[in-house]
Amino acid sequence: MSKGTMRRFVLCLVLLGLVTPAWSAKKITVAELTELLRSFEQEKKSDLEVATALKQVELTEQLTRTAMNSLVGHVSGPISTEQIYVLEARSANLAPPASDLPATPAPDAAAQKSILAKTESYISRTYDQLPSLTATRTTLRFQDNVDALAASSGLGSGAKEAVTSSGFTKPESYIHYINSTAGVVTSEHGVEKKPAIKDQTKWGANGMTAIQEPSPSLGRVFKEAQAAGNIQWLRWESINGKPAAVFSFAVPKEKSKLAVEVCCFPNINQAGVATFYTASTAAALGGPGASPGGGVAGNFQTHTEWHEFKTTAPYHGRLFIDPESGVVVCMIVETEMKPGEVVHQLDTRVDYAAVKAGQSSLIVPVKTVINSVVVPNGESGAGGYSTRSILLTSAYSEYRLGVAKP
Repeated sequence: MSKGTMRRFVLCLVLLGLVTPAWSAKKITVAELTELLRSFEQEKKSDLEVATALKQVELTEQLTRTAMNSLVGHVSGPISTEQIYVLEARSANLAPPASDLPATPAPDAAAQKSILAKTESYISRTYDQLPSLTATRTTLRFQDNVDALAASSGLGSGAKEAVTSSGFTKPESYIHYINSTAGVVTSEHGVEKKPAIKDQTKWGANGMTAIQEPSPSLGRVFKEAQAAGNIQWLRWESINGKPAAVFSFAVPKEKSKLAVEVCCFPNINQAGVATFYTASTAAALGGPGASPGGGVAGNFQTHTEWHEFKTTAPYHGRLFIDPESGVVVCMIVETEMKPGEVVHQLDTRVDYAAVKAGQSSLIVPVKTVINSVVVPNGESGAGGYSTRSILLTSAYSEYRLGVAKP
């Protein structure tokens, strides 16, 4: 058996054979993912078997759209195709494989300064001057662990367990497609606005959470990164087949106005009174709830109230810039949350491109990917400490001039 064959054999055993309660993802490269899918194709693995394997891996490199499209033909059906899309979105903030990075030398300090000066001019004179716009935003939600606290007790679970032939006893514990929603959003001067009418969805109680704040504003992020004074050259990347200059930045809390608002998390309160009886008191009372040996009587009920999590967070990220024009083609913002907060992670990638709005061609957001991790049970500790990964991918289309009517 050759080394390559042995490696594929061992990897397949690891992915398909090891399903333990204390599950952790197996980290692999894009090349290893490609090799794995090709071997599954040769072995005629079923759609379910391939999907089961893909649920158990985590990429260490970005799965670019070009690479993803080349892999879709090697999967068996819709379930495994879904997991390929999950891997693409979950790896969106990672660097591509080293072989995909341009070999162009880094620009000197003067050239870097020139690129950033062009970006500052583009943002202040063009992006921040965008007119009022409406667009249709279509969002796909993927998440794991759909267990949720019961609305009235805080102790129940609304999740339905299922058993698959692959041996998973809780397939919902792996990231999978939940639903798709579409709605009209409004932006002004490049800043997406909150809806005029408050969302009445019972978030939290319905087993899901919602990010209430729009995606970070390019203009604000760039200005805060400038004020922090640490925009640094990182590398070259290829975006849509064109070279992009990548700069990293970090914004400390004292200079950040990045709002994080996620709904909703539970507060669990006990209703009723519990009375403790000694044996002598119980014998003397002799009433309902008393017993010769003593005990407890009372009404044991709990009530769950749902509340929003709000904070202003420090963050870091990357800007992907067309070096000739200074136009930002992609922005990544990763919040820095405190360990004790119910929101552990909230990372956003925004891709920009030129679209038609009326007779104008405008550079606007066309896609966002949000990777988040929350503590669905809140700070109560009811049911034990658990986290939930939520993946949201949104596409923007049908841009129009003007403000949407409420």
